[in-house]
Amino acid sequence: MSVQVVAAKMAEVELKDVSAGKALPAESPVTPTSEEKTLARNEPQKEAGSSAAAATSPPAEPSAKAGEGSRGLLAPSAAKIPQASALKHSDPQQNGGDAFVNRDGTVAEAPRMKKIQFADQKQEFNKRPSKIGRRSLSRSISQSSTDSYSSAASYTDSSDDETSPRDKQQKNSKGNGDFCIKNIKQADFGRREIEIAEQEMPALMALRKRAQGEKPLAGAKVVGCTHITAQTAVLMETLSALGAQCRWAACNIYSTQNEVAAALAEGGFSVFAWKGESEDDFWWCIDRCVNVEGWQPNMILDDGGDLTHWIYKKYPNMFKKIKGIVEESVTGVHRLYQLSKAGKLCVPAMNVNDSVTKQKFDNLYCCRESILDGLKRTTDVMFGGKQVVVCGYGEVGKGCCAALKAMGSIVYVTEIDPICALQACMDGFRLVKLNEVIRQVDIVITCTGNKNVVVREHLDRMKNGCIVCNMGHSNTEIDVASLRTPELTWERVRSQVDHIIWPDAKRIVLLAEGRLLNLSCSTVPTFVLSITATTQALALIELYNAPEGRYKQDVYLLPKKMDEYVASLHLPTFDAHLTELTDEQAKYLGLNKNGPFKPNYYRY
Repeated sequence: MSVQVVAAKMAEVELKDVSAGKALPAESPVTPTSEEKTLARNEPQKEAGSSAAAATSPPAEPSAKAGEGSRGLLAPSAAKIPQASALKHSDPQQNGGDAFVNRDGTVAEAPRMKKIQFADQKQEFNKRPSKIGRRSLSRSISQSSTDSYSSAASYTDSSDDETSPRDKQQKNSKGNGDFCIKNIKQADFGRREIEIAEQEMPALMALRKRAQGEKPLAGAKVVGCTHITAQTAVLMETLSALGAQCRWAACNIYSTQNEVAAALAEGGFSVFAWKGESEDDFWWCIDRCVNVEGWQPNMILDDGGDLTHWIYKKYPNMFKKIKGIVEESVTGVHRLYQLSKAGKLCVPAMNVNDSVTKQKFDNLYCCRESILDGLKRTTDVMFGGKQVVVCGYGEVGKGCCAALKAMGSIVYVTEIDPICALQACMDGFRLVKLNEVIRQVDIVITCTGNKNVVVREHLDRMKNGCIVCNMGHSNTEIDVASLRTPELTWERVRSQVDHIIWPDAKRIVLLAEGRLLNLSCSTVPTFVLSITATTQALALIELYNAPEGRYKQDVYLLPKKMDEYVASLHLPTFDAHLTELTDEQAKYLGLNKNGPFKPNYYRY
């Protein structure tokens, strides 16, 4: 038998024998000499010889602690070859320590191999993590792919600290404790995040520079309820530079960047928010923003209408003293129109959601990029060839569909509006009812702003492994409450990712418990948020400084001129150069040379 066959036979030694063998001394050569190679080639080999040599070898001391020898130490290439300690024993039959000698006198060549573990490496690996350390490591790994900030910073968060921020007494470096956040010690890292965001928010920074001398918001007391991210922090600091006092809560229990909240608290802002709030925490934080002795808000900046609703219901006298409301979401605007229709809206409100700069940029371009980011971070799904149904073909739906189509997905669309439905058809998407495709699709995405778009009947009929998520603001689009029943099992896979398991072992993947996917599970492009934040700031300035009587107790769209101004502030980023109308051209079109260039009814 050849030397190669003998070596292969010896390679079949189990790993448990490997860990029990004596480690090869560092100075002992493994490569046989040329004379031994010649001897090995000239002598016939027997299969029984090699197995007998292995069986008669004396036991040796283990080279590592029990249970540690085969875990995490072997390189992929080394796994194919047994360790030297298993092949080469301290036996008198060995010839010079370089080859194996069988009982019948035949010599087998020892396989060439590299040492796998050095003494200092073994000592390092023997430092096994404690129980708490392992739990912390496991949690940080599961959370790193879904945190809205860099996973490199996960070490700054005390994952093992289960104490509610409501039970902590924290103060910033100036001794101020009028805030409630996760961990004030993360402030330095949050400040770096804000500085990065500032670089991608040119219009807001330009507005801060131009208007901070005039202080157009001097005396304004703004209470806000939005996503607390680095981009929101740039907005808040801009409002402060323009003269406003701010108190802030989060509009989503999962979207808060804890390190950014810490940076804001360190900077003197009253912030009440942390990632992973409960429903009770959510309303408690809003109340802490509003109900403070000696501080009466006169402006509201809302995202979703929860803050407006809370003040309207709990503090009606305070609500009557508000000078203006700025709302940026479909859900919040819908609530405002309901109040206005019922004659209960006693303050003017600005509908930022339907402004051109919000609809065409934040909703469309932002969601076109962030839908893929959110799905990839949470599920690592490949989009090519996947069947996806997108419920709703508004600006958010258009962005989602365009991104998924570009990645090779087969996209279906559901829609109630015949105009949006026709747009979907003309864009190359098949218009269907949800019931027609629910059994076959791999991903379900809602972006309608409505309620009960995906109900238990749909969830029961989904295929195994179907991913379900929401890109609309409100968490009412997916009937998550219907899944909290005894016969279904909830299994947390990682942060913001749950498996819902049926009795027949079918499971679906629910993201962010039906809440907004992109801000709960990933991030959104900063540049697009600069457009929205600048629009919000200008709307606040307009309502706060408007002479009495300009705005009545109703809901208004942002003036077209203001929309155009926001867009113009962002053009220098692209080194873009606008063409100017001549006097003759302006007269022909009946326009002012400086705008506005489109009537209010124009659809971009």
